[in-house]
Amino acid sequence: MASIKLVSFEEELKKNPELKEADIQMLREWCEKQPHLPKISDSELALFLHSNYYRLEPTKTTIDTFYTVRTHVPEFFSNRDPNNNKELKKATETVTHQVLEGTTKEGYKIIYGRLLDGEPSHFVYNDVMKSLNMVIDLWLYTEGTCEGHIILFDMKNVSFGHVGRLSPMGLKKFLYYLQEGLPVRLKGLHFMNSSPVMDVIMNMMRPFMKKQLMDMFHMHTTSDTLEKFIPLEVLPNESGGQAGSLQELHDKQIKKLVDHVAWFQEEEAHRVNEALRPGKAKTATDLFGVEGSFKKLEID
Repeated sequence: MASIKLVSFEEELKKNPELKEADIQMLREWCEKQPHLPKISDSELALFLHSNYYRLEPTKTTIDTFYTVRTHVPEFFSNRDPNNNKELKKATETVTHQVLEGTTKEGYKIIYGRLLDGEPSHFVYNDVMKSLNMVIDLWLYTEGTCEGHIILFDMKNVSFGHVGRLSPMGLKKFLYYLQEGLPVRLKGLHFMNSSPVMDVIMNMMRPFMKKQLMDMFHMHTTSDTLEKFIPLEVLPNESGGQAGSLQELHDKQIKKLVDHVAWFQEEEAHRVNEALRPGKAKTATDLFGVEGSFKKLEID
C-alpha cells in the first residue's frame, strides 16, 4: 500500500505569497475555541483560507460547514474502501471521475466525470458521489491549493433513465457542500455532449444553486463552445482529447484510491462532535430540511 504524501504548509507558503502565518495563527486560536471540530493541520487551514481569498470570517464558516456536512452526510463520506464496499466498487465501475493531467490556460485544474456503463439500473447516485468526493479529497490533500478548479461532466450515454435515479435531496446535499464547504476556488461547472436530458437535470439542480454557481454553469452540445474554456487535448481520447484511453486513465485513478485506503479510513475520524458544539447542536435536518418535502419529479 502506497503511503500518502500530503502537501506541507511550507509548500503552501512558497506557492502563495498572500498566505500569512499570522492569519493561520488566528485560525488556530479560533479552532481551539471550537471543541466540536477535529484537529485541523496548518496545510488544511491554508486550503480553507486560500479558497476564501484570505478572508478570515468566511474561512471560519467554510471550515465549520466542511466538517459538519461530512459528519451528517455519511452516504457520501463514510465506508470509503472500494476493496470492502461492494456498492462503492460497483460505482467505480459505472462512472469514472478523474483529475486530468493538463490545465486550462488560466492554470485551472479539471475534474472530469463520465459514464463507463450506460445501464441506468447500475447507477446509484450516493455511491457515485462517494467516489467523486474520494477523487477530490485525495487530490486536495496531496496537491493543495491551485488557481482554480473546473468540474466537467461528459454526458455521453446519460439517459432519462438516469434522471429517474437522481433525488432532489441528494442533489441538494452535494450542491450545498460544493458551494459552502469544499475548499476550492470553483471557476466552472461544465457539461459536454449535452442533450435534452440535461435540461431536466438542470431544472432539478436550479433551486439549490446560488447565482454565483449559475453564472459558471455551462452546457455544451459541441466541442466548439467547450474549447473556449478547456483545451480539448487534455481530455480522454473518447471525449475528443489526446490524454489517453478512458479506461487506462480510469484504472490509474482507481489504483490511487485503492493505494490510499488507509488514509480514507483514518480520515473518517475527522468529523464534528455535535455534543461539544457551542450553542445548539446541528442535525442533517437543520442543514438540508426534511427528505420528503420535495415535489416528486415525474419522468415519462
